[in-house]
Amino acid sequence: MFSKTAAYYDKIYSSKDYRAEAELLISFIRQRSGSAGNRLLDVACGTGHHIQYLKEQFTVEGLDLNQELLEIARQRNPGIRFHLGDMVDFELESRYDVVTCLFSSIGYIKTVGNLKRAIHCMARHLLPGGLLIVEPWFTPKDWHPGTVHALFIDEPELKIARVNTSFVDKKLSYFDLHYLVGTPAGTEYFVERHELGLFEQEEMETSFRSAGLEVEYDPKGLTGRGLYIGKCNL
Repeated sequence: MFSKTAAYYDKIYSSKDYRAEAELLISFIRQRSGSAGNRLLDVACGTGHHIQYLKEQFTVEGLDLNQELLEIARQRNPGIRFHLGDMVDFELESRYDVVTCLFSSIGYIKTVGNLKRAIHCMARHLLPGGLLIVEPWFTPKDWHPGTVHALFIDEPELKIARVNTSFVDKKLSYFDLHYLVGTPAGTEYFVERHELGLFEQEEMETSFRSAGLEVEYDPKGLTGRGLYIGKCNL
């Protein structure tokens, strides 16, 4: 996933205010952190855009499953350590005061079983008093199948049209992103399939508690999708 769109990822999401989100995230952390350190791991870090601002306040590392996105993250954040890994089963030597998983990336694990595995895995990397902060995907009632979406980029040497329709299969949301990309080298068409699990709030909170975390839910969060904040009290 993202193998074809990695080079255009930051263009596609250029309207996203990473700095404002990072500042809000930092305020959540400062109000709740119970550990004395300053180490943060951003899981599913993508192109490292949040890390670009979080590194001003924390000693940051990133982890992602996509090598192409990690290469962009490394170029954006020289000197920062990035890891190739899956959120459900990664194992790092270090432990952290904060572990984050943002931009609804948790939805890509698809099933409740994998949700529990991922939360347990991230929780294992927390220091006592540390925080696990997860920005969720939509709940089943908030997902609207049959809606049509489009995004357009119009620059002198880059034109992108992205169109998709939203669908649902039980508790799995899915959509095919149809891309038409024009550059001076030519015009290309391709389709990118995305499938994300639709988790209930209770399923999210249960996964945090089963990992030994005290969990709090903020309904607004960073972008209006909510935010789960788990604290390790061991």
